[in-house]
Amino acid sequence: MGETIFELKRASVSYGGESRALDGIDFHLDRGERIGILGGTGSGKSTLIGLLMRFLDPSEGEVLYGGVNLKELQLDQLRAQVGLVLQSKELFKGTIRDNICLGREYSEQQIKEALRIAQAEEFVSGYPDWVDHEVEEGGANFSGGQKQRLLIARAVLSHRSILILDDSTSALDYKTDAKVRSALSKIDGVSVLLISQRATSIKDCDRIYVLDGGKLVGVGKHDELLSSCRVYRETFEAQVN
Repeated sequence: MGETIFELKRASVSYGGESRALDGIDFHLDRGERIGILGGTGSGKSTLIGLLMRFLDPSEGEVLYGGVNLKELQLDQLRAQVGLVLQSKELFKGTIRDNICLGREYSEQQIKEALRIAQAEEFVSGYPDWVDHEVEEGGANFSGGQKQRLLIARAVLSHRSILILDDSTSALDYKTDAKVRSALSKIDGVSVLLISQRATSIKDCDRIYVLDGGKLVGVGKHDELLSSCRVYRETFEAQVN
């Protein structure tokens, strides 16, 4: 086992009343791993991200980063290590360069490599002005899949040691989705957390956590979960048939 980066120990989140958004979750992400989290709407996926980024604290249990409780860390110290790509994040008015570089200076080669990993190089290279191509407010002149790929390129370009993709390949076809995941897995020293409603998007991960109604109902690799976890098996079969 490598160095553990994030760890949840019996973490629960309650927003009042008896129901819990997360209920007694154990989880860990080690350096260099590619971890998947599967769950439908209301399963607790977004709440788990909230705990990792310390957008909220657990009602019970602990959330650790490098073995230290998040409550003892400076937020900027934590968040400087994490590139978070959200499904609903929009682009802003400017250029592609503005949107993926966010005011930082990168070489053309670094930009090209980030676009390649995000599977955005092909469509961006089709513009005569390349990354200086105009982006309309909200990215209105790009498709959903193109916007998602540019946001992934932004996260890759930031050179964070942890990348969290929250349903951020949902608009991609399965082939492009697979290419993005494969390219991300080859970045040295980067830990990747893939959160999805699509079992096919996470089936190649080193370890998969299955959430259902705030509870952890399965942990393992794809083949193990097909035989041991009903929620995972039914989700996967429904999506491939």
